[in-house]
Amino acid sequence: MRLWSIHPKYLDSKGLVALWREGLLAQNVLLGNTRGYKNHPQLIRFKNTNNQSAAIACYLRSVAEEADSRGYNFNRNKIVDMIFKDKILVTKGQLHYEFEHLLKKLKNRDQDLYRKFENLYDVEPNPLFNVVIGDIEDWEII
Repeated sequence: MRLWSIHPKYLDSKGLVALWREGLLAQNVLLGNTRGYKNHPQLIRFKNTNNQSAAIACYLRSVAEEADSRGYNFNRNKIVDMIFKDKILVTKGQLHYEFEHLLKKLKNRDQDLYRKFENLYDVEPNPLFNVVIGDIEDWEII
């Protein structure tokens, strides 16, 4: 499971669809609807909010908005009807780690996107996140 901290606009189509599926899985885990993945490290930051279900719903909405901008039709009815007005903190080191990870994937899957982003330095986060100074997050598996 990879719940990217980077903005979904950087993902190729395969990555965006995978993020949608994994985000929906994460939502089911956080709602208590599954037995597996309960302790997955990618869920820690959502669990540390005051409303984990609303936080993942907010995250999924940003993924759906990116899909809409590309003309895809992700079923928003699958997102729980909850509002999250806070932000989750993510470190600059985490964003850069994830972006480098994505670039490796793009180099193999989508050369055009790879060339478009390979020299990008200021990476935008998913709108749910506020960036703070820091290294790779402790929960990240390297």
